[in-house]
Amino acid sequence: MESVIDRACAAALYSDGDAGLDTGASLLAADPSADDELHRRGEEFVRRAWARGWQPADVVRTVRRELDEDAAAVAAALITAETAGYGRLPPRWDDQLATLPAPAPRNRPDRFTYASALLELYRLLLRLPVIEPVGPPPGTSADAPHRPPVHGEPRMLTRIRALLAKAEATGFPEEAEALTTKAQELMARHSIDEALLAARKAGAGAPGACRIGVDAPYESAKAVLLDSIASANRCRAVWNSDLGFTTVVGFEADLEAVELLFTSLLVQGTAAMTRAEAGQRAAGRKRTKTFRQSFLLAYAQRLGSRLAADTARVTAAAGSEPGSEGRDGVREGLLPVLAARDVAVTDTAERMFPRTTTTRLRGATDAEGWNDGTAAADRATMGGRRPGIRR
Repeated sequence: MESVIDRACAAALYSDGDAGLDTGASLLAADPSADDELHRRGEEFVRRAWARGWQPADVVRTVRRELDEDAAAVAAALITAETAGYGRLPPRWDDQLATLPAPAPRNRPDRFTYASALLELYRLLLRLPVIEPVGPPPGTSADAPHRPPVHGEPRMLTRIRALLAKAEATGFPEEAEALTTKAQELMARHSIDEALLAARKAGAGAPGACRIGVDAPYESAKAVLLDSIASANRCRAVWNSDLGFTTVVGFEADLEAVELLFTSLLVQGTAAMTRAEAGQRAAGRKRTKTFRQSFLLAYAQRLGSRLAADTARVTAAAGSEPGSEGRDGVREGLLPVLAARDVAVTDTAERMFPRTTTTRLRGATDAEGWNDGTAAADRATMGGRRPGIRR
């Protein structure tokens, strides 16, 4: 005999519009004994998302984008319950679970409203498309242990985070510039040290990938910024505009650098844009949207070449150290090692995304926004290329 859950799901999940949701919610509201099974069914839909390549942060971000914050909190609760049963989770999952939104308040709405919200969430989960995986799903033999930390890495990353936090907090552009430049130099040095260490271990390390949310508004400018940061840190970035994220391919140390720097530079850029916009409004201007879009595009474009220049300078200095003996090994082999890693990253990205295209973004239309964005990027010590990104 078909259960209440089966009948409710059949009515609500495979049709569009509110009529099916209302039918399913009415069935569930009338049967409190179905509550536990209803939540277990939600965990099953979450499990199906893992099999399609999704990870916890991806699911919550999409639910928030397509529904609302309350639905994201419910999704987070389902994810927490589903992942609690695994003995070991794939790399990066613990960090994602630690940042899930807090559980929804206990004072639920009436049973019909709550059931309707759950079914709407389940309908979204059921329709998540298959995406390129950036790691194994939990509970598979492909699970890999967490990467053992490189000697000195925690202290290095702590120092980088501290520098970027100070750059975000300071109200002095020159200080933010110096702090951000130092952070990028440390990231580049850390990447070089890890590359040389890995080269001394047979078969040590391979490129991985992570997904970073690129949220509205002005998502195209943010995607250009992320692409610039990834390229400067020896990674490849592929933007999925429909799903609101960019997949970054690279070695672990470089992926960490990209995540840290993107978050910080977006904070710095947004703060600079707000200050510049306030000046424009004080002068009587009202074209807020075009100003912001032009500002962020200029900021992103300008950052790319300056970041790349910082990385190139550190690489050249490391490769020419006298005596060729650094703390992690022989320095004269640096360039071949980095070249081999670049090839490995490119091959991995092309294998993951064999049909990417380059999108030409609509140009900036506000000259003052462009000029202010360029100046802000100069103060953050970064710089650029024409805005074209792979999708």
